[in-house]
Amino acid sequence: IHSVLVALLPQKAEIKYNPEYIIPSQIAHLINELGFRAEVLELVERGMDIIDLNIEGMTCASCVSKIQKSMLKIPGINTADVALLTNSGRFKYDASIIGPRDIIHELDNLGFRASVSNEDSKTSGLARSHRRETNRWRNSFLLAAIFGLPAMIIMIVFMTKYKDHSTAPQVVMGLSVENLIMFCLSTPVQWISGRYFYIQAYKALKHRSTNMDVLIVMATTTAYVYSFIVVVINMVQGIPSPITFFDVPPMLMMFVALGRWLEHIAKGKTSEALTKLLSLQPPRGTLIKRDEATGNILEEQSVLAQLIQRDDLLKVLPGETIPTDGRVIDGTSTCDESLITGESMPVEKTVGSQVVGGTKNLNGLLIMKATHVGQETALKQIIKLVEEAQTSKAPIQQLADKIAGYFVPVVVCVSLLTLTVWIIVGVTRFTYIEKFSMFYQSLVRVSALGLATPTAVMVGTGVGATNGILIKGGEPLEAAQKIRTIVFDKTGTITQGKPTVVDIRIFTKNEHWTLKRMLAIAGTAESGSEHPLGLAVRNHCKDYFGTDQLGRCQDFKAIWGYGLRAQVSNIEFLMKQKNSDPYKLGTPSTPRTPTVNSGDMSANIPETYSVLIGNREWMAKNNVTFDEQVDKTMGKHEHDGHTAVLIAVDDKIIGMIAIADKVKQTAALTVFALQSMGLNVLMVTGDNVKTARAIAAQVGIKNVYAEVLPTQKERFIAKLKEASIKGDKVAMVGDGINDSPALARADVGIAVGTGADVAVEAANIVLIRDDLVDVLGAILLSKKTVRRIRLNFMFATVYNLIGIPIAAGVLLPAGVSLMPWMASAAMALSSVSVVMSSLLLRYYKKPNIQDYNTNQYALWSMAKAKDIQVHRGIESFEYTPNGSLISSLKGSRLAQILSGAVSAVKHRASYIDKQRTALLLNGSTLANDYNEEEMELNQVTIL
Repeated sequence: IHSVLVALLPQKAEIKYNPEYIIPSQIAHLINELGFRAEVLELVERGMDIIDLNIEGMTCASCVSKIQKSMLKIPGINTADVALLTNSGRFKYDASIIGPRDIIHELDNLGFRASVSNEDSKTSGLARSHRRETNRWRNSFLLAAIFGLPAMIIMIVFMTKYKDHSTAPQVVMGLSVENLIMFCLSTPVQWISGRYFYIQAYKALKHRSTNMDVLIVMATTTAYVYSFIVVVINMVQGIPSPITFFDVPPMLMMFVALGRWLEHIAKGKTSEALTKLLSLQPPRGTLIKRDEATGNILEEQSVLAQLIQRDDLLKVLPGETIPTDGRVIDGTSTCDESLITGESMPVEKTVGSQVVGGTKNLNGLLIMKATHVGQETALKQIIKLVEEAQTSKAPIQQLADKIAGYFVPVVVCVSLLTLTVWIIVGVTRFTYIEKFSMFYQSLVRVSALGLATPTAVMVGTGVGATNGILIKGGEPLEAAQKIRTIVFDKTGTITQGKPTVVDIRIFTKNEHWTLKRMLAIAGTAESGSEHPLGLAVRNHCKDYFGTDQLGRCQDFKAIWGYGLRAQVSNIEFLMKQKNSDPYKLGTPSTPRTPTVNSGDMSANIPETYSVLIGNREWMAKNNVTFDEQVDKTMGKHEHDGHTAVLIAVDDKIIGMIAIADKVKQTAALTVFALQSMGLNVLMVTGDNVKTARAIAAQVGIKNVYAEVLPTQKERFIAKLKEASIKGDKVAMVGDGINDSPALARADVGIAVGTGADVAVEAANIVLIRDDLVDVLGAILLSKKTVRRIRLNFMFATVYNLIGIPIAAGVLLPAGVSLMPWMASAAMALSSVSVVMSSLLLRYYKKPNIQDYNTNQYALWSMAKAKDIQVHRGIESFEYTPNGSLISSLKGSRLAQILSGAVSAVKHRASYIDKQRTALLLNGSTLANDYNEEEMELNQVTIL
């Protein structure tokens, strides 16, 4: 066995072993020998699914052999395990080759009727095991309480009525009434309620180890046996009944059992997030067959969700749960994805939209095609990530585990030392000395130390999952709060990741050459293009006209890097469609005023148009000229990082379309919030310097590295880590395949969930929603969780640090001592307080990004485009860590406010100076130019 990783709360262990020497069943047997019930959980290989089936008709071993041999011959089936006794079978198969319905069909062909097993999943089995443990400690507590509460009352009564125990009423000489009653109350608790403690303590000692059960058994057995012996000796000698400790077992057992019962209840609540995700798994789906010609539904049947296969057509009615991941091929609706992505608003779904299994279809009929099934679905992957996160341990937990391993032996040794010291001091009454040593043992609570981290990690990761933030374990959860430098990729992370139309200008306008006609021609011409910019133009035109059908495109020819040439016809039907806003861009933007040139183009528009769409060079190659106004308009967009393409019809420039990858709506606010926390925010991109500078100006990132290759991104992160102060962490936020090396290299890799699967696999934290605010949310959740862990450590240690010296008799000269029931109550309270403290994390709420939209943000926004440093490549990389006082002040909230205020004053003064200059010159040219510059800047900010 190479390594063992045990998680307390999920009650799972990950064991790496050499299969040449040991098998999983033997490992489970060894764990059982240690006194812990264990069973092997099968792991699913990548790309493989497992299905459990009930098989009818098997009568003997030959049936089993026949099924296994026949099924293994079928392509796609990896293993087949059939059990005659339980009439069941487990099949591991490749979901890309064969599906569960195919397996059932093959079994039917062999003459054995099969159906999907209705047995609970392993998670449900673990839940049943947890309930069994909870009930066991509940019953143990109730039994101990039945005898423990009367024992406590009787002890108090006799203590208050008989100050001197020798004067208490005696049944016989040497046996008082109090001792007889306490013996009768203590014995059932010691041997019946305490049997769980004895069993676990025996198994621990058998393997030369110690745990909490050993301490409890030592304390209660010492008290019970000692009390029984001294009473018998006094009865034989005929002397008055002695002071005994029969009250220790019932009260100690009662408080310990109560603590463990409450502990198990609380631990069950920490996994509520995972339970919610499991409850989202849809039970069934409606499978349909359609007429390919008409689209009419020919047949439909209800099937179990486990039987859905790739490319199946499914019908989802309003109010139903979507059975698996897929793509809408017919219908429109809205879906509630709040429990998966954290997005509270319903999400619109149309033809081509992706739908997620487990989300709810709200108000429309959808026909969908299954694209991911079984273990491949988003919900299954989320559940897997959450389970792995809750099983893993944070680095701080490793220290706690190490301390806990030495804690019990040390306590026993110190307890014996306490007894020895008191004997040396010369206390004459042995029972008095033994009392304090025994109390000391009963006080120690090491399990609270073991619960301090995993309970907080489990609740923290669960809360993150419900808010659309998947944290892969305790290590990234702990590391995120130490982030001092955060690096953003540009495309798909800061920006939306796909080009969209941001501006449209028409340079020739008359009765016929309208914006509508130009868009109809441009969209039709681009219908043959697969270039991202062409797709952006085509999609915008389809949205503009509200139809997927455009005109006819012929003789299409595209030259990469220049543009396209095509013949366009049959667009007149588009001219008849009404549009409320002739300058609509499909998304909110600044008002567009078309520039009008008096062209000499004939009003007699031909039915077929010769169209050129492309850059300046493409127009020059085709001898198409344009004036300075057109060139100036293109230049402004190119300065802002946009791509401007010209549209020429019959060798005359008609208009221009500007295309850009828009910045995400909350990107600038998120950068402001991160900088306000003192973080150093950088951007690294493979894009050109001009575009990188334009995007950085919109979001306020001051340090930018452009034209960086994917391999260089990984080196860049490595250099940042080397230059950082020890303990400071570097984070990388990305979404694409080219970001995956950098995500893996960073201390904390954060992947946008809508990105590539490789990036998601390489990252430590996955943002399900395409919203940068969740980066801020993940860091704040990490800070809150680590603070809670530290508070838990305080709860776990304060009882021992304060109580152990008192129990050892340090304050005995001052008349302060600790009774056994007090010690056991403190012991139970320590664990309960730790778990309850962790549960408070459930009330964590993600930050509302609009809370950062303050006056300070307004001042910051006015200066965000200033002092931007853009580096070409990473060769000029120089990084000064935020270690000094000055550098730390640079990133502080105070520095942000002061910098923003100074920039705002400069900006205002410059504006006033320009206005005065314009008035003195008695002309409006300069003022108009400045206003136009302001309009363009605002436009960039909005986009």
